Amino acid sequence: MENDTEKKHSTKRDGKKSFAKEESSEEKPKKQWWLKLYVAGQTPRSLAAFKNLKKLCDEYLEGEYDIEVIDLLKNPQLAQGDQIVAIPTLVRNLPAPMKKIIGDLSNYDRVLVGLDIKERDK
Repeated sequence: MENDTEKKHSTKRDGKKSFAKEESSEEKPKKQWWLKLYVAGQTPRSLAAFKNLKKLCDEYLEGEYDIEVIDLLKNPQLAQGDQIVAIPTLVRNLPAPMKKIIGDLSNYDRVLVGLDIKERDK
């Protein structure tokens, strides 16, 4: 019987160790954001959209995002994949679900709500 008690105690200790490892590896899982910005050349509106998006990401998603800028003047066929009908358009591919925001992204509150970073004011 003493051996069974020792085994259980030993198992329990092992369980604590593995739990401690899981807990430390689960500290603040980083959300990965994959954003696509569709533009048409380097127009003032397109440049403003990129500048606004970069500023917003640096402030709210630091180190957790990837921005892909897609110039539809160079690759117009890429507009079909995300069904782009206006430019500039921001597409959030990750995290799911996909979301689209049209415009120069200067209204930060609207963009933050659209990306689900901030809840809509009630």
